[in-house]
Amino acid sequence: MTRTDRLAWLLPSAMAEPPAEGAARPRRTVRDWVVDTTLFLLAAFVGLLASETSAKYNSEAVILADQLLGAAAVCALWLRRRWPAGLAVALSLVSVVAPVAGGAMLASLFSLAVRRPFREVAWIGALAAAASVAQVFVRPDPETGTLLSIGIGFVLILLVTAWGMLVRSRRRLVEALRERARRAEAEAELRAEQAQRLAREAIAREMHDVLAHRLTLLSVHAGALEFRPDAPPAQVARAAGVIRDSAHEALQDLREIIGVLRAPGETTATGEENRPQPTLETLGALVEESRQAGMKVVLDSDLADPGAVPVATGRTVYRIAQEGLTNARKHAPGAEVTVTVRGRRGDGLTVDVANPAPDGPVPPVPGSGQGLIGLTERAMLAGGRMSHGPAPGGGFALHAWLPWPA
Repeated sequence: MTRTDRLAWLLPSAMAEPPAEGAARPRRTVRDWVVDTTLFLLAAFVGLLASETSAKYNSEAVILADQLLGAAAVCALWLRRRWPAGLAVALSLVSVVAPVAGGAMLASLFSLAVRRPFREVAWIGALAAAASVAQVFVRPDPETGTLLSIGIGFVLILLVTAWGMLVRSRRRLVEALRERARRAEAEAELRAEQAQRLAREAIAREMHDVLAHRLTLLSVHAGALEFRPDAPPAQVARAAGVIRDSAHEALQDLREIIGVLRAPGETTATGEENRPQPTLETLGALVEESRQAGMKVVLDSDLADPGAVPVATGRTVYRIAQEGLTNARKHAPGAEVTVTVRGRRGDGLTVDVANPAPDGPVPPVPGSGQGLIGLTERAMLAGGRMSHGPAPGGGFALHAWLPWPA
């Protein structure tokens, strides 16, 4: 139960949650009963005062009629929530001939100002003022002068109408703030859902970038063992060692990706902290790993201090080179791959991964092309750009530019 639900009895029924279409009107709250009873007693008290004044100057028949009309007017106030406009008009007309209904008429004007717009309140208020002036001449009070009676009537009508309009404006302000809070909550939920979706997409791209490289190594060496069962024992042992190391690295990378879902500082099931993310400084290790797998890779970099490159930019460069090496291994086995990194502060970083066409036919390797699409999107999100496609002299080339602020 929320705090609003616990305090609902303190709110007027008009400010409660709106009922569903076709549902019954909201029931009176405890606050409504207190307010209605108070207005009923005040209107009855004003009617008694007017009845005592009337008894000094009128006959018993007129006094009895005043009392009956006054009692009916006061009892009619219990209908002010359902028919505020009709009740205010009726009591204004009754008050012309029965001054004892004046208190009930003022209460009905207050209810009208709380529940109806200004235009409707204005013309009914004008009718009430006219009825007040007419009452001074129809039922004059010998103890009070004509001008004073008219002035008192105008002041009372203006006061209760202004009070009711003030209550209405305050309620509308509270309703506007409540609606704004609802919208803010809905927008917060939408932003949270979008953030979760973006996080899932980022994790999916990271999984592809990380695991595709490792699994390609496994596929290449497992295929070599399958088609060369008569290979020398040393070569078989070397390939098995690469498969074992690649499988171990793939598991470590998978743990690293899953670590994205953990809270900062949370350890893995084995108690180890998450492995550090790759940066531009680890690009040499990636190239060396590819060389050990049998690839011909040339790394050409003019960066004197790779650690000076922003971490996010360096990680993007690493993923681009990793994807380029993976694609070359799958589609151009045996071809020499050149990885070129150039750049300086203020000018940005350029990354080129190129390989010539393979010497002979290459068996088709399944691939979805999602890696290059994901890298292009990653480069754009980093404020850069990336292009890829067949090279003019044959082979395949990948070019990317990433910003490096001064």
